[in-house]
Order: sequence, then structure tokens, then C-alpha cells
Amino acid sequence: MEGQEGAQQPHLVLAHKLFLLSHPDVDDIEKVRLRDEVVDAVKIHDMASLYESLAASSVLGIDAAVLDSMRKRIEDELKKLDDKIADAEENLGESEVREAHLAKSLFFIQIGDKEKALEQLKITEGKTVAVGQKMDLVFHTLQLGFFYMDFNLISKSIDKAKKLFEEGGDWERKNRLKVYEGLYCMSTRNFQKAANLFLDSISTFTTYELFSYDTFVFYTVLTSIISLDRVSLKQKVVDAPEILTVIGKIPHLSEFLNSLYDCQYKSFFSAFSGITEPIKLDRYLQPHFRYYMREVRTVVYSQFLESYKSVTMEAMATAFGVSVDFIDLELSRFIAAGKLHCKIDKVAGVLETNRPDAKNALYQATIKQGDYLLNRIQKLSRVIDL
Repeated sequence: MEGQEGAQQPHLVLAHKLFLLSHPDVDDIEKVRLRDEVVDAVKIHDMASLYESLAASSVLGIDAAVLDSMRKRIEDELKKLDDKIADAEENLGESEVREAHLAKSLFFIQIGDKEKALEQLKITEGKTVAVGQKMDLVFHTLQLGFFYMDFNLISKSIDKAKKLFEEGGDWERKNRLKVYEGLYCMSTRNFQKAANLFLDSISTFTTYELFSYDTFVFYTVLTSIISLDRVSLKQKVVDAPEILTVIGKIPHLSEFLNSLYDCQYKSFFSAFSGITEPIKLDRYLQPHFRYYMREVRTVVYSQFLESYKSVTMEAMATAFGVSVDFIDLELSRFIAAGKLHCKIDKVAGVLETNRPDAKNALYQATIKQGDYLLNRIQKLSRVIDL
């Protein structure tokens, strides 16, 4: 169950296949292949409870003989593990007892029994002294959380890991935790924090049990584009040697990033359409697909309009390689939502920008907060007088 360097954790591979199996955009022929691979994985790991739940939801057909053989193997393996724990407690030292309990924890993770796995991991933690080993148990819990997309479990485990690091801990595990937390932030739509955590880990990435380095770069670029300003994007992403070494392997990603930075908007829209497919087929990004698409368009339209006080709709449509009607419809939505600071003169066919003055906005905010503070002081003085 340990994630080896360069190898993704088998259960997370299975989770992705289950996600694709229920995805409406995956064709039927591909789903037949995925179904066979899911059945094979379930049988290899004796995931009896998952097999039953998939059969109940009509994802797989159930074979009673296969299910019975799984349960028999689970029963036999648990007996061996319990005997090993008993033997270690009677005849061996504390480290051997811990290893025996850890083996049982990993077995419950392997068969997909979430509740028993968490219970056994807690018992194993009670037998563990070293901070590094306790951290490894937290990583197992986090992998379990990502398999079930249990964000409450993931959040609690990240907080627990941070507390453990206050007691000590090596840099390798700290860097791994940043990737886990970054994935959690991305999965819960906190793209700003996710981008910062991913960028901090770009040169020290070793978290192959979650995903490959190519996938990590894919996530880093996507989150950075909607989170960083142009100067930071250039320094940390566009010119980053770690990203440059692999970005060419990922379809449309290099064009997506560089055309945005180089203001090649027609090329950007071409790459933009190509990048939508891998986002839709990613189990962590898919729930935020529509939100991400809006945020990217906000970034690119804002960047274009920043250079102008006013610009014709036709010029903007030509720059993006789309029709005037499309730009009109797009911008009207973003303006109404308060995402873009401009107005459309439909008669003249012109866009006029009205970017707010930063100093004036700060002055207004200070006045507002000052009024609020004075009101609070007045209320407090009345209470004191009473």
C-alpha cells in the first residue's frame, strides 16, 4: 500500500476510474474497458464492501461466488494478522507490536473498509512514539480521505499534521504535506492558497502516491493562472525551469499559459477549448469546472481591457477570434456580475473602462470602518453610563 516513487497509490487510481465510469462525457466503449479494470482491481484487493456497493448502484454486476471468496480471504488474513499481533505482544518488543498493528491498518485500507481502517490507525498511533512515523499514519488517513472525497476527514488530518510538525518533523514530510494541503484547497475551490502551496513544492515534489509530476505541473499552472498577477506568473510559472521541463508533454497547457502571458488572445481561446476536456475529466477539478472557466475568462478579459480607456467591440472580437455578438454577450454577463469594470456603449459599439481608483477605494473603506468604530464606541459609552 506504500506509494513508491513514481507510482500512484493504487486506490487513488481506482477512485479515478470509478469517477470516469460515472462520467457522462466518457464513451461507452471506454466505459467497458474501465469496468473490467475496476472489477480486476476490486478482486485483487478483496474490496468486498466496495463490490457490494457498486453492485447495489448498478455500476457492476454481482457474482455471489466471487463475493464469498473475497470474504473468506479477508477472514483468513485478519486471523493471521491478529495472531501476529498477539505473538508480537507476548514475545517481541514495542516496535514489532507497532509494525503488526500497522500491517492490520494497511490491510483494512487495502480492502476499502474505511471505518475499521481509521479505528486501527488510531490504535497504531497509540503504539507510535516517533513524530515521523505518526506523520506517515496521517498521510495514510489523508489518502483514505481523498479516495472517499471526505473533506472533513482531510481537513482534520491536515490540522493534526501541522500540530505534529510543531513537535518536530523532517522537511521531506513537510513538503509532502504542502502538496496534500494544496490538493485539498484546490478540491474545495481555494485556488489562491492551492497555487501558493503547489509553487512552494515545485522543486521538492516527491508526492508520487497522489499523482504524477506531470499532473502536479498541470494543477500548478491552472491554479496559478487565476491566482497570480502578471509579474508573479512570469517569475514563478512562465520562466520556472521545473515547469518548462514537462509543460510541453501536457496537451494545450504550454499554449494556454504562454498565449495568455504574451497577449495572443486568439491562440489563447484555441488552447482554452483544448484544456476544457482534461479539466472536466479530473475528479478534483470537475466540480469546479464552470467556476474555473468563468475565472479564466475574467482574467483574460481584464488583461485585455487594462491597456485601453476605450476600445471598439469589433477590435476586441478580432483580437479573440470570435464574433462581436459573442463578446457582447460574454462581457454583459461579467459586467452585471461585477467581474469587469467597464460599460458597453451598444450604439457606438464601444467598450469604455471605468477601473476604480485604488487610493479612492482605500479612502472610502477607511471612512466606512471609522464610522463603524465610532458607532460601536458610542454604544459602549451608553452601556458604561448606565
